[in-house]
Amino acid sequence: MKRDDIIERLKGVASAEKREVQLRFFKTGEGEYGYGDNFLGVMVPQVRLIVKECVNHIDLTEIENLLHSEYHEARLTALLLLVKMYEDSMKFSIGRGKPRPYTLSYSPECLREKIFNIYISNTDYINNWDLVDLSAPNIVGNHLYNGGCSLLYEFAKSNHLWKQRIAVVSTLTFIRKGEFTHTYALAKLFMDTRHDLMQKAVGWMLREAGKRDANQLRNFLNEYKSIMPRTMLRYAIEKFSPEERKEFMKR
Repeated sequence: MKRDDIIERLKGVASAEKREVQLRFFKTGEGEYGYGDNFLGVMVPQVRLIVKECVNHIDLTEIENLLHSEYHEARLTALLLLVKMYEDSMKFSIGRGKPRPYTLSYSPECLREKIFNIYISNTDYINNWDLVDLSAPNIVGNHLYNGGCSLLYEFAKSNHLWKQRIAVVSTLTFIRKGEFTHTYALAKLFMDTRHDLMQKAVGWMLREAGKRDANQLRNFLNEYKSIMPRTMLRYAIEKFSPEERKEFMKR
């Protein structure tokens, strides 16, 4: 299966009406973060169905070519294909997954390394928040969890919005495993961020960490609430009681 075969499938389920909604929702106007992105009008459940139908019939080269598409949904399809392959490889490694063409073509470790390298080499194409959020924890987070995490800080300190969001959102994998160190460390680096998407991403990860250890989050917020961007703080305290939220928002 080739890149263009996937794009034709996407076009076959596209809707002009949904495309207009997406163009507004993903801020594609001049001066907005999604400016210039091209949508077909395909919803995520439809993309996931295409991924399920095609994952056994496409190789990594064609997926990377698909990731270079002008169409947002084609790039999303490519990323979800990579996520599926990565996760299946992890299951196959521990004897839980069924053999797939992509789990037999390489050793599991080699396949995951190739997927990871494709991902981090193509961050210019992972260029909207949904593309990041639906892929970064599954690929970058999983890949770095048992290894060195210097890439998270390299990405965080870059001037590249999507690399920064990848760094922060990838820590969701660590949070789910009860490890919050990198989430809080990265949050400190973004205390002066002015970008709404980064304030929301950091606040979201802090909230997720707080679901597992509310006292650690409270201690962090008490130390940084006076300098934390308001949007970041509001997202971080979303699961607190109304009274506690009110007190934190007073700063």
